[in-house]
Amino acid sequence: MNKYRDTDKDIHKRIYKFVVNCFKEIVRKIPKTKENLPIIEQISSSLTSMGANDQEADGASSSKDFIAKYMIVRKETKETKYWLSFIRDTGILPKDLVNPYIQEAHEIQMIVSSIMENARH
Repeated sequence: MNKYRDTDKDIHKRIYKFVVNCFKEIVRKIPKTKENLPIIEQISSSLTSMGANDQEADGASSSKDFIAKYMIVRKETKETKYWLSFIRDTGILPKDLVNPYIQEAHEIQMIVSSIMENARH
């Protein structure tokens, strides 16, 4: 049960806000050059999968289903963090724009890992 539902600490709200803001502030700002198109597709896919699987976890029918969905959320968060680092380190977008999203992805990853660990006990 999500004791933080409808508060500032609600992980579902935090993930949704991250996905929307990262899409608007990062994905949409990547120049649509031939070499960047695969990067745009990859980060769009991992980013939106984070949000969709988080919502599926919220509606999970069992603890096993919940953990399985959150394993996907964690995996997609790690992939999103990779693409954000790639975008930063290749100079596609400025570091000061991308770094806060890398930090937030890291924090979400840690929270999701903690939630999964607690759900197993």
